[in-house]
Amino acid sequence: MRFVPTPIAGVVRVEAEPHADDRGLFARLHCPDEFAAAGAPFAPVQTSVSRNPRVGTLRGMHYQAAPHAETKLVRVTRGRVFDVAIDLRRGSPTFRRWIGVELSADNLVGLYIGEGVAHGFLTLEPDTDVLYQIAPAYRPGFEAGVRWDDPAFGIAWPMRPQLISPRDAGYPDYDAED
Repeated sequence: MRFVPTPIAGVVRVEAEPHADDRGLFARLHCPDEFAAAGAPFAPVQTSVSRNPRVGTLRGMHYQAAPHAETKLVRVTRGRVFDVAIDLRRGSPTFRRWIGVELSADNLVGLYIGEGVAHGFLTLEPDTDVLYQIAPAYRPGFEAGVRWDDPAFGIAWPMRPQLISPRDAGYPDYDAED
């Protein structure tokens, strides 16, 4: 695996290094020792999947509040998404900045998202499946989020969402939460 830093500390692009032959390919997608050596220690305790039949489905921007903040490794196992992370850590030099990365079943890229960073994605193909590895385990009652189109962040989505939950569409302006 190759660990490529992003402009946001604690958010790392994780590139698989597949080994291919006549049968197809094999790639390691997670190894606790390699993540620790890259400065991103991660031992997931929960794995979840999001199945998204429609193009333009937006999920996010979600995070778990302290003291149950989560770290995630997100990959696409079928289809393609525009994956976004927003730094919500007060005092961080990249506070309120975002990055977007295309994740697909073909490119085998994952995004490691540390605590205090909101996450969401927009599907770019039909029938897209997103796999999440998470630590620590989800704790009800600590869910939080910011609105996908909040001007406080100015995310440049590649297209307008076609399907979004009322909860995700209805988060208040971030400035109102300060």
